[in-house]
Amino acid sequence: MRIQTGDNVGIGGFIITGNAPKHVLLRAIGPSLTNLGVPDALADPVLELHGPGTFITITNDNWRDDPAQEVLIKATGIPPTNDFESAIDATLVPGAYTAVVSGKNNTAGVGLVEVYDLNREDSSRLANISTRALVSTGDNIVIAGFMLGSHSGNDRVVVRGLGPSLADAGVANALNNPILELRDGNGTLLMANNDWQDSPAQAAALTAAGLAPTNFLESGIAATLSPGVYTALLAGLNNSTGIGLVEVYDLGP
Repeated sequence: MRIQTGDNVGIGGFIITGNAPKHVLLRAIGPSLTNLGVPDALADPVLELHGPGTFITITNDNWRDDPAQEVLIKATGIPPTNDFESAIDATLVPGAYTAVVSGKNNTAGVGLVEVYDLNREDSSRLANISTRALVSTGDNIVIAGFMLGSHSGNDRVVVRGLGPSLADAGVANALNNPILELRDGNGTLLMANNDWQDSPAQAAALTAAGLAPTNFLESGIAATLSPGVYTALLAGLNNSTGIGLVEVYDLGP
């Protein structure tokens, strides 16, 4: 996503369900995106983790700042590759959490916020991830990737692209008509949706899951997917721009 300042920082949400604490790693990536050919990468991301109730906010600038955290992050096997990038290793009780990514000293650029489930065998689940950001055009649409890999069979997911309903929640400059694409790890288009009621079968599946968007201009996709890497792309119809939200819900096998 393109990370700016003020209300246009990058916001990644996730929900942990179940009864047991969940071990996760959060990363805020910027400089290393340049090596992947991403232009205007965020030079120095800062990561904040916010949680429910009395949860004390955790903040990290550079992932090696805290020696104890550095050891834990290295032990995951997926530490950031650039010292200016951010990471937080945490064990979290079930609930809703928010990862906020900004640029140090109010800088802007293209960044990536990630959450990894480090203990997929326990009884809790990483049941939802979401990203709220400014949806622009071209390379600056919002791209949400997710991996399904903790099982051998197919998994049911719902992907939603929200915009107009954000205005009802007080979000300024909400995307007025989101469009959504779901692609596999090779970039092949699997499904696309403009308005979630366009397909009666899809509308019925979204409604049955209790995840029908509240505005008819918003987008939704229900799919059964095999283990692998997937990407949800959120853009505005006719190259419109604004603040949008892309969500992925794991409904289980």
